[in-house]
Amino acid sequence: MAEESTPIVGEISRLQRDIDPIRDHMRGGQGEATSSIVLYGDYLCPYCRALRHVLARLRQTLAPRLVYVFRHFPNERAHPGSEFMSRAAEAASKQSRFWEMHDWFYEQERPFGEKDVFQFAATLGLDMEQFRRDIESEDTRRRVDEDLEDGKRNGVTGTPTVFVDGLRYDGAWDFYSMLETLERPLAERVQRSARVFASLPASAGLVLLLAAVAALVCANSPLAPYYRLFINAEIGIGFPGRLLSLTVGDWFSEGLLAIFFLLVGLEIRREMTAGALSDRRAAILPALAAMGGVLAPTAIYLALNPGPTAPGWSVPTATDIAFTLGILALLGDRIPTGLRVFVAALAVVDDILSVLTLAIFYPREFEAGWLLAAALAALFLFALNRGRVYAVWPYVVVAVALGLSLHGAGVHAALAGVILAAFLPTRPPPAVGPLLAQAATALAALEQAEREAEAAGNAVRRIEQEPIWDWASRNLSAATERLLSPADRIERAVAPWSAYVILPLFAFSAAGVSLNVDLSTREAFPILLGVILGLVVGKPVGISLASLLAIKSRIGVAPDDVTLRDFIGGACLCGVGDTVSLLMADQAFPQGPEAGIAKIGVLIGSALAAALGAAILMSAPRLHAVSPA
Repeated sequence: MAEESTPIVGEISRLQRDIDPIRDHMRGGQGEATSSIVLYGDYLCPYCRALRHVLARLRQTLAPRLVYVFRHFPNERAHPGSEFMSRAAEAASKQSRFWEMHDWFYEQERPFGEKDVFQFAATLGLDMEQFRRDIESEDTRRRVDEDLEDGKRNGVTGTPTVFVDGLRYDGAWDFYSMLETLERPLAERVQRSARVFASLPASAGLVLLLAAVAALVCANSPLAPYYRLFINAEIGIGFPGRLLSLTVGDWFSEGLLAIFFLLVGLEIRREMTAGALSDRRAAILPALAAMGGVLAPTAIYLALNPGPTAPGWSVPTATDIAFTLGILALLGDRIPTGLRVFVAALAVVDDILSVLTLAIFYPREFEAGWLLAAALAALFLFALNRGRVYAVWPYVVVAVALGLSLHGAGVHAALAGVILAAFLPTRPPPAVGPLLAQAATALAALEQAEREAEAAGNAVRRIEQEPIWDWASRNLSAATERLLSPADRIERAVAPWSAYVILPLFAFSAAGVSLNVDLSTREAFPILLGVILGLVVGKPVGISLASLLAIKSRIGVAPDDVTLRDFIGGACLCGVGDTVSLLMADQAFPQGPEAGIAKIGVLIGSALAAALGAAILMSAPRLHAVSPA
């Protein structure tokens, strides 16, 4: 499923180009540095000017363990003249006076112009003829442009942007917050290690794979009795068999997966309003491809299983986009951007089809009373949305009630997440100016109070006890929260938990099947073969044929810069089955060994599909754009 394409997972947080002692402008360290700060700055940016005092104090405190690197990121549109200042600093660098010019720029009060720069260069004793030539030289312009483009590749959108030890620093800009990050106490090291791991393209897929492997080991070792005891343990409120009394496995599949399906619903909504599915022609190709990727595996499975095992047709229909996009990312530059966009959009439609499959084809016995309660809960969510209630907690409370009602009604409770996603309110983007004024006013008031306290001889820390501190913090929080809608806040908060906790826990509970299965029975081998062929053959064939039909009929547009071999390799990777495939196996075969056989088929088929797709893509030469037709 498409849990990886949330905004925070895709963020560029690692420094793409390492510090180069020959090329970069470096200060401190002297070969003994254990920490580094890379600043992308603009000489006319007032916030860079304010940050320089903190950076100077950090260098003084941590010298010689800290190396400071400055890279140009002039914003000529916001600060006219900033590009000239960057070129002037580079021209001074050619005469070994970069840092003198750098410091002078940040010490000057605006406005100051080119005449002032030349006057200061003269006071430095620079060769003025050479200085003037260097400012206008193509080499200097190229050097500044390279820093600017390098910053954009690193995800820099404004100044100052700081990277600490190669990771973008998004914390507070005060001295003690940055010092704690640089000194790396235990908690900071754990957090840093987690950020480094999460920035890896396939990190979420790797955690999911490790959870599935751990489940297989536990289920096929002397730990098996303890594993089964844990998965089947009853946890809940009330007596066993009552509404709130479920096994650990059921809590993982219905309770925790509701959070995952919430993210799925939010992603579907975002893509349909402003993403790959918002444009009809661009959306048709991945939509039809996803349908083909469901119909073809279903046909293959049913051809081999026409009898009592037919309910397992849905098992090979879902794609694990975490593994698929992870493999594409690991293959690097040989994968065209158009293929990544196509596969991600296909996964969104695949998510929709999986949700509908669970809701329509695998309901339990309906309880009319609970179904009515679920409808009332959904109506309440609609009322909250229409009433423009932007607090998060009312939606969470009603969603819990909705999940319980769906469970009691005989519908999979995880679908409560999708319903909640449909009603979480969004807001139009705010005007930045008033929010900036609000934040600046609060901080200016705190700064003035701090100066008055220092003048009066009071301890600065006593400001925290003054009413102005509470007033300023409330205004800053309000300005920050307005940048994100409730849907955005929930998605940012939940996405890491879904990728690294919720889905692995579900995989641990669902993938623990005994490999000691009897394939000699009449039903076993067709189930196994149907699932494997559905994933390895059905998925790529269905996706390719549906795409070919859409392109030939001119109702769909082929992805840009994608060769035929690229397309086939990506289609093969879509045969990697995901955690929902394991859930569908349990739903299709609630009794007997068939669910375990189907899950083994998912694991074997996914491994084969991943190997086949990766092999095709690794062998593909980089060609000009060729349509899948």
